[in-house]
Amino acid sequence: MALIKVKSRGTDSVVGAGKNLIINGGMQVWQRATATTTSGTGSYKTVDRFQLYESTNGVYTTEQSTGNSGDTGHDTALQANVTTVDSSIGGGQYAAIIHRIEAQNLQHLQWGTAAGKNLVLSFWVKSNKTGIYSLSTEKNDATTYRRVNEFTINSANTWEQKTINIPPLTNSNSGGTITNDNGLGIKFEWCLAYGSTFTTTSLDQWITSAHFASTNQVNWMDSTSNNFYLTGVQLEVGDTATDFEHRSFGEELALCQRYCIDLTPISGTTPYIPGNAACANSTVAVATVAFPTQMRATPALEFGAAGDYRIYNNSTITATAIGINGMSPVGGGVNFSCSGGLATASAVGVYAVSNSVRTLVSAEL
Repeated sequence: MALIKVKSRGTDSVVGAGKNLIINGGMQVWQRATATTTSGTGSYKTVDRFQLYESTNGVYTTEQSTGNSGDTGHDTALQANVTTVDSSIGGGQYAAIIHRIEAQNLQHLQWGTAAGKNLVLSFWVKSNKTGIYSLSTEKNDATTYRRVNEFTINSANTWEQKTINIPPLTNSNSGGTITNDNGLGIKFEWCLAYGSTFTTTSLDQWITSAHFASTNQVNWMDSTSNNFYLTGVQLEVGDTATDFEHRSFGEELALCQRYCIDLTPISGTTPYIPGNAACANSTVAVATVAFPTQMRATPALEFGAAGDYRIYNNSTITATAIGINGMSPVGGGVNFSCSGGLATASAVGVYAVSNSVRTLVSAEL
């Protein structure tokens, strides 16, 4: 696919302050990690809102890439690197990068009706491995529909901007509606490698079969020299890609915090868990946290090992277990258990042994 000329900015009102339906498309927010992290099936490991999928005989890692402003207009990008080769992808194997959009943020698209709106997805991509890749669009709820589009990386190690048009599901597509709830509405997959079970020759059309990639899809997992960079992802209503909507870091962080909140204090301070903490009894301290924004659903814990946390109650006590206590989308309690020595009803502090221990809650799609 050739480079495209990006035209003037549009005005559709969508997620956040403007038109872009993608959260963190400029790769600004990295609450979990910026350093090299191994991918895993269905995992969020590094950049916020972009999920890593990998089920092959190989391994790929992701990390933050910086210094890309001159080429893309975005300093940061998601960088993926093959670390263990799979030169022959099995039929049921796959590797991909995924972005999921909450259904209630898509109601203005009017999909499943005669008034359904067209979408256009644009993004910047770079890889040493040239060739044909696939972009899969999946609409959940009622009937699941998928659409496979090809895009080509033409020049090795060169940033290229791609645009893919996505026509709507209308009233002629049975079950084409998107339910107005906090579940998954649309999912996008940047396919890195897919086995024959999941590939198709039915391109540029809505299908109901479980196919995600083109039969022409490269096997990006075939060499430890392979890399893949992604940034500047924008999804907007219309037929033409327009200038990227640059939201402030604060705006982007607030949008990301609906799905993941990092409770780890800023580096350079003692990493105390924010909120009030008190001893429920001699073996349990409860840290009560109010979240900065209402999360999508009741979150799960993404904490370090229990032994990475300390309870300070006139003396320092190592935690032996961590659990949820009355958690909800707006906040709740986290229990830090120990072997004893706490003074019931007294105020305490709970902290991690270092800022490198991530203390998060997650309500991801």
